Amino acid sequence: MDAKVTWHNGLSFTASAGSGFSAPLGAETAVGGAEDGFRPMELIAAGLAGCTAMDVISILQKKRQEVTSFEVQVHAPRAEQHPRVFTRAEIEYFISGYQIEEAAVLRAIELSTTRYCPAQAMFSKVFPITLKYAIYEQEAGGERRLVKSGEFAQPVAEL
Repeated sequence: MDAKVTWHNGLSFTASAGSGFSAPLGAETAVGGAEDGFRPMELIAAGLAGCTAMDVISILQKKRQEVTSFEVQVHAPRAEQHPRVFTRAEIEYFISGYQIEEAAVLRAIELSTTRYCPAQAMFSKVFPITLKYAIYEQEAGGERRLVKSGEFAQPVAEL
């Protein structure tokens, strides 16, 4: 896999990769940026969310779960001192649909965590990751009702 960033001016860049897509990178004005793009660490967190989200939705679809909406959020606090690395992460899966089976959700999260998501495998070696989920039943009028929520016990990574 190859990626690059191309500098424009100040702290403004364009990131691109072999897929042919690009994303603006920038910094906040407090450090001399122009508030004109993703912060690099935001892209890392978004990459983690996207990696596991693609796994989980794919597995749920294969299990014929009738998902109507799906969102993955990553909360990753950073160290106060430079280099301001992530100190931990919490990944939250929000699944809405019709009669979504908790067992299917747990299995999808497990497979993403233990087999498919390279971002999660890599980061779990350097900081703890907590996995939470919430399953909602889709109801008439676009409303949804919380059916089940919980935490998936992630296996301890080998260092």
